[in-house]
Amino acid sequence: MSDILDETELDDALKKCPEWDIQDSAIYRSIEFEDFEEAIEFVNTVADLAEEAQHHPEINVVYSVVTLTLTTTDDGGVTSADIEMAQRLDNLID
Repeated sequence: MSDILDETELDDALKKCPEWDIQDSAIYRSIEFEDFEEAIEFVNTVADLAEEAQHHPEINVVYSVVTLTLTTTDDGGVTSADIEMAQRLDNLID
């Protein structure tokens, strides 16, 4: 288990992931694609990355918009593992 990041640590960590926002005890990012097919291709790539890392985001798809949410459920908040995964996901997007 990892330690939950406090507010200051989380703010500092998100400087590395400026597209991510905080909501409750999680971080999230929405990405808009050209169409549904492109969105699903991205989701499949995210699934492969998540399996490799053994850290799985919540994925919400609404037509061409994919929202990824990260939190470490067992710890009850955002940990360094979530920030690392956010950075890896950003590398897929950017």
